[in-house]
Amino acid sequence: MRSCHVIEYRSFRNYDPPQILRLWESGQLGQGAAQAMSNDISFDMINYSQTYFDRHGLIMAIDEGTPVGFVHAGFGCTPDGNSLDMSVGVICAVVVHPTHRRQGIGRELVHRAESYLKDKGATQIQAGPSRRTDPFYFGLYGGARPAGFLQSDKAAAPFFTNLGYESNGRYAITSRQMSDRDPVHFRSTMIRRKWELVLVDRPDPCSWWWMCRYGRLDAVYCVLVPKGGGIPVAGVTIVGLDAYTVCWKEQAIGLVDLWVDEKCRGQGYGQALLLEVVKRLRKETVTRLTANLSDDDIAAKKVFESVGFAKIDEGVVYKSTGWESAKSVSEIVDSQPNTSTTQPSTSTVSFKTSSY
Repeated sequence: MRSCHVIEYRSFRNYDPPQILRLWESGQLGQGAAQAMSNDISFDMINYSQTYFDRHGLIMAIDEGTPVGFVHAGFGCTPDGNSLDMSVGVICAVVVHPTHRRQGIGRELVHRAESYLKDKGATQIQAGPSRRTDPFYFGLYGGARPAGFLQSDKAAAPFFTNLGYESNGRYAITSRQMSDRDPVHFRSTMIRRKWELVLVDRPDPCSWWWMCRYGRLDAVYCVLVPKGGGIPVAGVTIVGLDAYTVCWKEQAIGLVDLWVDEKCRGQGYGQALLLEVVKRLRKETVTRLTANLSDDDIAAKKVFESVGFAKIDEGVVYKSTGWESAKSVSEIVDSQPNTSTTQPSTSTVSFKTSSY
């Protein structure tokens, strides 16, 4: 019979990354979680190497010296994308090893993450990273970009519901195969005769938040401009999803932050842009395209559907309804004695966009 003992909770330490990766890959997180990665090209680059990474926001659960769970919390960005917004706290990941579930470890981890966020100044807390509130796990969970916790991650919904969280936004996780035939649209065909796809390294201007994400991945910014040069009317970022190559068994690309100039919306420019991107990527070894679309963005969903994207999963962002009562970190420590506690763009075209 196993003897009674107390789970220890502590902040991240420099020797934790291999054990965190082990927990991640044993966590049964569903099809939206990248697997079979190395620390150097995935977790370290996307998470621990961020300038705003705070070890106290990554909390470990330890059972007799062995990590059995972790929670990672952070903050969203300001509207201009150039600094953190400390009023918006985000629980980005919660993982407990299957052998240690239903013991209250996940609940305790979340409570400690809430306390950390509260002490840092958060006035609202969400569970599940999403656009502008995705400080970590970009390109590692959710495919094209973090979009809350996925429905294919079977334990997520009941877990957060039992903690008093409620849905505060949903995302359609969509995909299309490069082998699918491209739909034919007369309007898009006419646009593509006069406009062309131009690839640049980054938007101009480019926000700090954009660089924290896409700058750490194999990303290219695409715009639709008049043939012969001119001002772009639409753009989208394409992101290489190399971390998914092993678990998906194919080479995937994510499409994020599609935008169309306000004066040109509803005229087929977004559709023409996406078809040109598909045409260009078909020349590469890419086999699958993905895009995560907010349920509130009806126009974007229609555009992606019109070029062959179909829903394969759903992401849910949860809002805490009772986090204000969370204890401070010092109160938790007292109650648990065993706890320790950019360069300018080189693009040839100049344009403005609020996407980041």
